[in-house]
Amino acid sequence: MNSSEQLFQRAQQLIPGGVNSPVRAFRSVGGAPFFTKRANGAHLTTADDVELIDFVCTWGPAVHGHNDLDIREAIATALKNGTSFGTPNPYEVEMA
Repeated sequence: MNSSEQLFQRAQQLIPGGVNSPVRAFRSVGGAPFFTKRANGAHLTTADDVELIDFVCTWGPAVHGHNDLDIREAIATALKNGTSFGTPNPYEVEMA
């Protein structure tokens, strides 16, 4: 049994259907999902170290690809300032 199959068996005990979205459920097509352990650009690496090209791009949200350096740097900068203030802040004004 490969790593994705083992993860899927465990996930089925913890998560309804073993996946966090109906689109990831493979039961209707007679299979089991692969589990991704990392992604960069348009490439996914499964829990079994198989590299795949992600033609789906997370069904749309990954328009910049996975693990984009500019986005990671922007997140790191934002995290240095704090994650939740409970007061109005200049970042929410900029975002709006």
